[in-house]
Amino acid sequence: MNVELREISKENKEEFREVCNAVDRSYLTDRLPHPYTQEDADWWVNMVSEHDGKDGLWRAIYADGKLVGTVSVEKRNDIFRKDGELGYFLLTEYWSKGIATEAARQICRLAFEKLDIIRISGNYFEPNIASGRVMEKVGFKHEGKKINAAVKGEKVYNLHLMGLLKEEFLG
Repeated sequence: MNVELREISKENKEEFREVCNAVDRSYLTDRLPHPYTQEDADWWVNMVSEHDGKDGLWRAIYADGKLVGTVSVEKRNDIFRKDGELGYFLLTEYWSKGIATEAARQICRLAFEKLDIIRISGNYFEPNIASGRVMEKVGFKHEGKKINAAVKGEKVYNLHLMGLLKEEFLG
């Protein structure tokens, strides 16, 4: 399957809105509104166009020409300003096909090339082992676990912390 990252723009905004409404939210942060409205999509496209390449990189994931998810690395700030945070999601029917791994690999390379960062952090909810495997395949190393660190609905989850160093990735 051909995996391509494309900039998020007004041209793919409606497609993007449909994907955001269809995605499984079980292990996503609550930052992604539901339902995902036209106003949410307008806000997101404007935010991305203003901040892309400065505070982070946000990309739509296309598999064989179809929009199937998103991936990003967002710069952190203050004493963490040389660290970016990886985030991604895919439509369920595209899980376990290597798409998330390839998209994460591509965005990490872009982030290290374009953003002033020396590491990328990622985390995943303890039951979501597949997300941990995506990061491991890219080269992330397990750095620890936060107990009872995230609340999603009525459930409390442990978070696994992952890290990828620029010099190791670009080697």
